[in-house]
Amino acid sequence: MDDCKTRVIHLQTDQSTLFTPIRDEQLQYAADIIRSGDVVAFPTETVYGLGANALDQDASLKIFKVKNRPSDNPLIVHISSMNMLGLLASSVPDAARILIERFWPGPLTILFTKTPQVPDAVTAGQPTVAVRMPSHPIARRLIYLSNTPIAAPSANISGRPSPTTARDVLDDLNGRIKCLIDGGPCTFGLESTVVDVNQNPPAILRPGAVTLEKIREALHDVRDLSLCRPSEPDEHFKPPTPGLKYRHYSPTAKVVLYEGSSHSIQKRLVHDVQTLLNSGKKVGLVNTRGKSIAIPEDLASKIQIVALGNKANLTPIAQHLFTTFRELDRLNVDTILIMSVPTQKEGLAIMNRIRKAASEVIRA
Repeated sequence: MDDCKTRVIHLQTDQSTLFTPIRDEQLQYAADIIRSGDVVAFPTETVYGLGANALDQDASLKIFKVKNRPSDNPLIVHISSMNMLGLLASSVPDAARILIERFWPGPLTILFTKTPQVPDAVTAGQPTVAVRMPSHPIARRLIYLSNTPIAAPSANISGRPSPTTARDVLDDLNGRIKCLIDGGPCTFGLESTVVDVNQNPPAILRPGAVTLEKIREALHDVRDLSLCRPSEPDEHFKPPTPGLKYRHYSPTAKVVLYEGSSHSIQKRLVHDVQTLLNSGKKVGLVNTRGKSIAIPEDLASKIQIVALGNKANLTPIAQHLFTTFRELDRLNVDTILIMSVPTQKEGLAIMNRIRKAASEVIRA
């Protein structure tokens, strides 16, 4: 497929409702590709996914080949109905039923004990399968027309920032896949929350738009294990879900994370920006602290500054974090400096992604 240009199907939808003007014939080409055992990139409410028939071992293996994904990194399976869950999960614990009723369809992935129908390639040989029901109307309709659960990690080269626009997908996969469905920018911008209901109490393995606080309202007793896994490869660790073992979300530029008070961070930033500029580096600054961080104008004019929300409004940071990393890469920035945010609500997911992307952490 490397010598062919990816076909792009342009669709725009109202993601606030499942009733949309999507016509089946617009998605039929992509559904036929899925049924033929190949892969398709498509939008979800979290990030763009690279999908294949989750019940077809050979089709699922194509995902790993296209993404250059390690074979021990399991896939999340997307469904469009509860009937499809029965093909994947051998049982549905009470905790899972509560979460399903509260958060499906939506950006929540649940780990279930898998059925024999689920290929080992999808679960990386693990006894559990990660499943979610997306709320995005294009994703739901594509799954329905394909008439099969769709295994779909993010539609990017492994390790790169996850794609939240069709352009991001093409940057990584143009010519490597037959079809991309362009549904516009993703709503949340970060991958789904992952909960393991097989543990007692249930545990969050990866934070996302369904926050720890929301899950605790539903289940009361739940642990957060999202920061308790190795961030570098470990041959003895077998991850039950994506995002636990390998470095993720990294742009080409070096990412440096600053933690501490805004006052102390600003003093250190001014020093570090000047040092980097003196050494000939091209610098990008992602400001997550709003007006509390002010870089002197003589330095600000020499660097790329992106303002992304603040601690009182974390939503824009989640929505645009990965796109910002990619845009700064397009500007050939050498080093990206970014500030921490509080780890409450969406902040937990944001910091999970930044920490995995960062190669250096400075505590100012």
